[in-house]
Amino acid sequence: MNFERKKCIGIIFGGVSNEHEVSIASTKAIFEAFNSKENKQKFSTKFFYINKSGFWFNSIDSLEILIGNKNSFTQINKDKKIKGSNFLEKIDFNDVEIWFPLIHGSYGEDGTLQGLLRLTKKPFVGSGILGSALGMDKIMMKLIFSHLNIPQVKYYPINDYCQNDEKYQRFICDEIINKLSFPLFIKPANSGSSLGISKINHKDNITAAIKKAGEIDNRIIIEEGHKVRELECGIIGKTDLKATKVGEICYSSDWYDYESKYANRNKVFIPANIEANIEANIQDLSIKGCKALNISGFARADFFLDELTDNIYLNEINTIPGFTKSSMFPMLWAASGIEIDQLVATLVEIAIES
Repeated sequence: MNFERKKCIGIIFGGVSNEHEVSIASTKAIFEAFNSKENKQKFSTKFFYINKSGFWFNSIDSLEILIGNKNSFTQINKDKKIKGSNFLEKIDFNDVEIWFPLIHGSYGEDGTLQGLLRLTKKPFVGSGILGSALGMDKIMMKLIFSHLNIPQVKYYPINDYCQNDEKYQRFICDEIINKLSFPLFIKPANSGSSLGISKINHKDNITAAIKKAGEIDNRIIIEEGHKVRELECGIIGKTDLKATKVGEICYSSDWYDYESKYANRNKVFIPANIEANIEANIQDLSIKGCKALNISGFARADFFLDELTDNIYLNEINTIPGFTKSSMFPMLWAASGIEIDQLVATLVEIAIES
């Protein structure tokens, strides 16, 4: 695409979700990518920070926060007496031409922010409202995958958890025990970075694990655990989706929890040491899964490869995957021939496709 003048990219980060810090780390990597020699000739950037209370900061203060000026951040909070949301009042976004939302989790990745950005009538990077909502909600995602016979582990959904209803809790425990085999993973349906997830090996731990997940979301998913390898595949595109090589993450913990996801001691193998037909199947399922959920722009599909049977299970699709230096999404594309500075430029081009 031929850029005759610089296009202004509005990058939104932070947010009220429990993945606030991950969003800031992702945005720092994006900041560096847009400041590459080639990108600086094509783009200008404005940053918009949303704090944990939902207050939007103007671009000047947001950049100060992003680059880590702690004194400035402290003074900003003190002066503004930040409480609640200002709904963009006096936020200098009129010259933004393309939005780049980088808020992981609730209110940023679930269609909420995408709906707001649509009201600005300006294109934005990533999936639209429907794809974002379906990609965020693990129950809806799994129901659609089941309808299309996309392979996934056995699961049990809880649509409206109430911790005060003991009779309902006993019913749920009985259902889980009768329908699934241990070990089990109990997850909030709407969360990311493995927050709120428990791995349990006995029925006596079900109630506590459900309560933990219920503190994040009253929609909860319970999945059977397998002895697996963790494989991931990156996707970009709008109508023509493209997949990366498949990568594998090896970790020393019992399972891929929050600490493992952001630990430097993990070993990453790109491409993964798997048979060619397995890689091709994962790439095909990644694209099929994205199309089923109306996901476009960019995403990361996560898979399980059963070590005993070599069965492939699609675990989930993330519509705003981590963009930190240790995140799989940019590493997968780098291994597939697109470095991070070229990647962010490509995502902008995809966003403005007609």
